[in-house]
Amino acid sequence: MGFLAWIILGLIVGAIVKAVMPGRVGGGWVTSLILGVVGAIVGGWIGSLLFNKGDLAFFDLGTWILAIVGGLVVAGIYGAVTGRGRASRAP
Repeated sequence: MGFLAWIILGLIVGAIVKAVMPGRVGGGWVTSLILGVVGAIVGGWIGSLLFNKGDLAFFDLGTWILAIVGGLVVAGIYGAVTGRGRASRAP
């Protein structure tokens, strides 16, 4: 699967991440879509290393799972770094 396909998949994953983690990802939809793209690329890269697959297909369920998990991980890290996702902040 080419880089452009991972970007398209990442945009879809970004929308899924925004739906799953609405309060934890700050910055709105643009940030979620960018995090989805980064997460999909990272998830695909890690998946290709772990499962020794050179080329993952766009319509393969494993590709989607790797991209979604990668998106959630990247969004979680982003939320932790930026301080988002805390239930309440003490003044």
